[in-house]
Amino acid sequence: MTSINDQPHLTTPHTEEQKRRAHTQHFLGLHEPDPELDSFATRLALATGIPDVYAMVNPFTATEQQFVGLHIPDNGDLPTVGRSMPLDHGFCPEVVDRGRPLVLPDVFASPRFAGNPVVDQIGIRTYAGAPLIHEGTVLGTVCFVGLEEQPQSTGQESLALIKRHRDEVMAFLYRRAGYQPPQ
Repeated sequence: MTSINDQPHLTTPHTEEQKRRAHTQHFLGLHEPDPELDSFATRLALATGIPDVYAMVNPFTATEQQFVGLHIPDNGDLPTVGRSMPLDHGFCPEVVDRGRPLVLPDVFASPRFAGNPVVDQIGIRTYAGAPLIHEGTVLGTVCFVGLEEQPQSTGQESLALIKRHRDEVMAFLYRRAGYQPPQ
């Protein structure tokens, strides 16, 4: 059985938490864009049933969010996004800070989130994200964002969906790394 501690530390984060996060991300293959994680993001986007949805597998570094898994809708009229975003953009930083999922069927219904830069820059109106957690360390998130607000009644369904996909991506990462989590 492979151990997370068998892998070298390849980044220079500032805090112990950032060091743990970077070390684990590298061990689990969350350090660079990955076609398998892109496919995962596409499956998540399609599972939402919402048109024009972006989906991401989003590890956090000391300086930015990185989309190692990314689905961009096929609609050519939509804003394009790259593979990274500042730590103060989007709603995933809130998920990482709190270590719990966040579902915003309509971001405008919450003044705290309505002023986020992605609302103006990309037109985000709905969000659901869940933290990727390994042994108490939040590595990043799995999330989807859409351009159309959803009814508040969809919140529980979106929560179940994002948690299920979070669990699937963690199971995939563990299998790929040859890591057996403690029972």
